[in-house]
Amino acid sequence: MSINRVVLTGNLTRDPEVRRTQSGMAIMSFGIAVNDRRKNGQTGEWEDYANFIDCTMFGTRAEAVSNYLSKGSKIGLEGKLRYSTWERDGQKRSKLEVIVDELEFLSPRNSQNNGGYQNNSYQGGGNYQNNGGYQGGNAGGYQSAAPAAQAPAIDTTSSVYDDDIPF
Repeated sequence: MSINRVVLTGNLTRDPEVRRTQSGMAIMSFGIAVNDRRKNGQTGEWEDYANFIDCTMFGTRAEAVSNYLSKGSKIGLEGKLRYSTWERDGQKRSKLEVIVDELEFLSPRNSQNNGGYQNNSYQGGGNYQNNGGYQGGNAGGYQSAAPAAQAPAIDTTSSVYDDDIPF
């Protein structure tokens, strides 16, 4: 048996990019920086080192979430690792990335950040409520001020490995 699960928290290193496959499925790509703490052997001081991780999210959830994310946003995510290889201009290339299944907004609400969330989950199991807030599918029951009229439909029939993906 193998387990391929990743849980990370970090800050977005760039604004998310949303593109579409020929079949119309949305693909959101973004990067996060996750700090690692190590003791410097020469000075004895603890130092932070950043790890930069590429992340991808698929479907209508990706498109909806992209409106609330921007460079510097703090998020938590859960997903799985995927290793991809391809050839471009005669050179073999490869990439290890996280395919995001669940995403949690950890940044404080900021009116200049597209109306971002405060400590809220966007998960497939959550429900939008009529009071204008989102009730996450987790035990915390976080709520936000997102309009209920914009509740996206979650496409659970799409395959993550769509033949139209260029990588």
